[in-house]
Amino acid sequence: MMPQRFHPSPRACCLVAFALLVPWSGMVRADAPRTISLDEALRNRCVDILRAGFSSNEFWPSMHAAEALTQAGYGREVLAALKPKLEKEEDLQRRCGLAREMVRAGDRAYVRVLLETLTNKNPHGHIHACESLFKVNEIGDGAALRAAFEENGAPSKTNMAAASLARNGNLPALAALRKMVRDEKGEVSMIAAWALARLGDASDVPALRDGAARYSDPSVRAFFEHALAALGDPAGMTALIRNLSHQQAAVRIYAAEFAPDARAVDARDALVRLLDDDNLDARIRGAQALLRLSKPAADDRHEVIVREVYPATPRNPRYSEGTVIDRRDGSLTYLTTEFFEEESDFAKARLIARDSSDEGRTWSEARVVQENTGKLNVMSASYRRIGDHIGDDVPLGLFFLQKNSFSDLAAFVRLSDDDGGTFGEPRKVTTTPGYHVVNNDRIVRLSSGRLLCPTASTADVHKTNHFRSCCFLSDDGGKTWRKGKGDVDYGKRGAMEPETLELKDGRVLMHFRTQLGHIGVSYSSDGGETWSEPASWGVRAPEAPATLRRIPSTGDLLLIWNDSFTEKAGHGGKRNPLTAAISQDEGKTWIHKRNI
Repeated sequence: MMPQRFHPSPRACCLVAFALLVPWSGMVRADAPRTISLDEALRNRCVDILRAGFSSNEFWPSMHAAEALTQAGYGREVLAALKPKLEKEEDLQRRCGLAREMVRAGDRAYVRVLLETLTNKNPHGHIHACESLFKVNEIGDGAALRAAFEENGAPSKTNMAAASLARNGNLPALAALRKMVRDEKGEVSMIAAWALARLGDASDVPALRDGAARYSDPSVRAFFEHALAALGDPAGMTALIRNLSHQQAAVRIYAAEFAPDARAVDARDALVRLLDDDNLDARIRGAQALLRLSKPAADDRHEVIVREVYPATPRNPRYSEGTVIDRRDGSLTYLTTEFFEEESDFAKARLIARDSSDEGRTWSEARVVQENTGKLNVMSASYRRIGDHIGDDVPLGLFFLQKNSFSDLAAFVRLSDDDGGTFGEPRKVTTTPGYHVVNNDRIVRLSSGRLLCPTASTADVHKTNHFRSCCFLSDDGGKTWRKGKGDVDYGKRGAMEPETLELKDGRVLMHFRTQLGHIGVSYSSDGGETWSEPASWGVRAPEAPATLRRIPSTGDLLLIWNDSFTEKAGHGGKRNPLTAAISQDEGKTWIHKRNI
């Protein structure tokens, strides 16, 4: 159980909030050196050791070598070698190791192997699946990990599931780890210590010190000592460096694994000696540590990334209605609507995209993804994967609106079989005549596989301007579409800009914009075909859309809207500030309300 350092990802919902709630408070001097120097000969020797370990017949050391090679920049080499091995491997634990390193090496499609192993009736690979998901910081929709954490099964499985969830913002899971680190059973508390080394802060130091004093077995005590070192404790650092020369190979291996997390630059000489160790895994971990310590630390727990990716200009005064997708290689693509000359919804517009390979810190030059094929514009983009994982057999759908007039606005989809590199011909989604509004990033895939396109429709937005909401449905992966049997109406301008979400009981919730000072809501018990009598959701709001998502790590609902309703004001109030709130009961009540 030897993961990489905590490394935040935009895939983790509410991760910034988690980082603010759980800061890292290491006690290493701010002016302490943070890297070590390696000459070319020593660097090459480290890489040679890793390549030899990777090609060895010792399975788990070879996986550790794969991890280290990827970190050193040889991910393609790792992917090419592991793919044929995964295709032949039947052991569930080993499949997890192979898939984990393939994800780490740059192909997120293999996350599905980890999730499938976790839900397999055979429990042989469950713990390894939870551990591997932690290591690559992937949790899917979170359901399988939440179930593993809540089932009260094997302690190691509970611990590792808690670690994955805590890494992605689940504070009860973090609290559970802090309780388990005090457990009298070493096999329980040492795994919790291992996780808190990556997730904890200075408040965890006393419990870790107690654990280090509690156990006489060096291979158990080492987990606590090394966790202390990772959190900046000087005594822990001293123990870690001493353990690099321990008579037990396991202790030496653990110490080398933690050395980069602790930024143990004073351990350089001891790590170099490990390159001649009799134990293969010790040599691998020593080489890995030296290479990682020669680079700046990747500890970015305090990092808050703010980038104006699409700044407005006189020529393009509006960029809006966008969507972001995680690519198979781990990069991000941010697709948005680029308007020309005017800010109006009826101005000329097309869809453009920028890519980021560093989790949103920097972005590429813009490229055109969808030219303006409408008489007025194309706008309101949504990316949605048609299946429940990333892979060669799962197309990516690009949904957008094509606007021709006040009475002709339709949604289309183009499918990609190469993860968004190219897209096929447009297929019409809104198959009835009229003016159909589909907000950006709103396409939903139900657990049944059905796709829902929530739509607000009117015959003519200029003459009628009263909307009824419904869903257009696809049961064949987006190839054909039809209108659901029922729709939702409401007072004044009607039910506008709907969004849908599947609830835990299988019903579909639709919320929508209204002119009555609140968000409206309706429910479907037949997969979006028909809808219940609409009503107020009990959430006050101006005439503005809201966004609803499920947080993967907790299963709670996150609502973002304008909590700014003002009686008699135009449109019921301003569209600022944005407000966020959490529901732990599927939208019945809301807590933790905060202005963003």
